[in-house]
Amino acid sequence: MKKTLILGASSNPSRYSNKAANMLHRYGHDIVNIGLSGGEAAGVSIEKKGVVYPDIDTVTMYVGEHNQKEYYDYILATKPRRIIFNPGAENPELEQLAMEHGIKTERACTLVLLSTGQF
Repeated sequence: MKKTLILGASSNPSRYSNKAANMLHRYGHDIVNIGLSGGEAAGVSIEKKGVVYPDIDTVTMYVGEHNQKEYYDYILATKPRRIIFNPGAENPELEQLAMEHGIKTERACTLVLLSTGQF
């Protein structure tokens, strides 16, 4: 299974990042929740950025472009295989930076990818 870092994780069940955490968990994926609010999503604590997880396959973005710059170094340090830019999180600058570091990028919805078997 693909260990997934959810950037912009929220404990609010109405937020898409929370829905993604629960769906990833249901599909058997290990998750790391990174966010600002604390709490938990899918039974996993929400942490602030800091610990760099070296075994991340996918970063799924739920942070808007204007708030992503502070996470660039953190994301690159995790060396994920890919970054999924969910609707509203698209960022051409970070996509270019990721590609320069050999990281695949997708503009897609994690929930749709999971539900259609394309994750």
